[in-house]
Amino acid sequence: MLNQHIMTQVFSTIGLIGKPHHEGANNTLTALFHWLADQSYTVLVEELTGQQLQIDNLNLVSINDLGEQADLAIVVGGDGNMLGAARVLSRYDIAVLGVNRGNLGFLTDLDPFNFEHPLKEVLQGHYVTEKRGLLEAKVMRHNAVKSHNSAVNEVVLHLDKVATMLEFEVYIDDHFMLSQRADGLIVTTPTGSTAYSLSAGGPILTPNLDAIALVPMFPHTLSSRPIVVDSQSEIKLKLSHENSDHMHISCDSHVSLPVLPGDEVIIRKQQHPLRLVHPKSYDYFKILRTKLGWGSRLF
Repeated sequence: MLNQHIMTQVFSTIGLIGKPHHEGANNTLTALFHWLADQSYTVLVEELTGQQLQIDNLNLVSINDLGEQADLAIVVGGDGNMLGAARVLSRYDIAVLGVNRGNLGFLTDLDPFNFEHPLKEVLQGHYVTEKRGLLEAKVMRHNAVKSHNSAVNEVVLHLDKVATMLEFEVYIDDHFMLSQRADGLIVTTPTGSTAYSLSAGGPILTPNLDAIALVPMFPHTLSSRPIVVDSQSEIKLKLSHENSDHMHISCDSHVSLPVLPGDEVIIRKQQHPLRLVHPKSYDYFKILRTKLGWGSRLF
């Protein structure tokens, strides 16, 4: 069973987060706000989102305050907006629900034009919830942490220039696994296995798997293949001193951490998961079939 729990919590304080400078998202947020207010819910609006809405007397809060004070956060936008919000909201005990105003919508369930009935069901406690693990990446230099961030989808080691080889070693729980010459390496969660990793030939990991996949990017050997490891593993990348200075660690393609030759990168599962909620009609494999264009049933 992919969905881990069927919950009965009824929400009372709702936070709204939107896609910046997007007219369609703003229209949906406005409709959501009035619909929730008409039903006497307490509504908090993330401050940057609220500044774009033509609504008087909004209760504007930072995204961190929203995470602390709300029971449910509704994110309006595409998967990219959900990823950005999730990296912050995962630190708090808050449920997160997406309204799709983007393209793919693997993480955003609700239709912006027909959200009322499924949202009403969710708010009354009729929904399923699942916990999605995040990754934490740390750049180490001379045994000190130089930078760190988290990722819902993937952590990627790459160069500024395309078609330029990197040299690095991979260790799993301090056990040497392999040395690699490649354009880079994707370290993905099950959530991210249908994103960048998929385009690089990585496996699809269903959300209930407690696992991490390592996917080489254009490796300079035919024997190099993706590998799946337990999510409790510590992944260490040791970067050769012969590499270019223009290397980066990207988290969800949003946050870039510079790395230098000789640095080490430590990647672990983050302690706090993201708590996603879905309408009870949610079907992970239906989403895969729809988004990936898989065939319909034969019989």
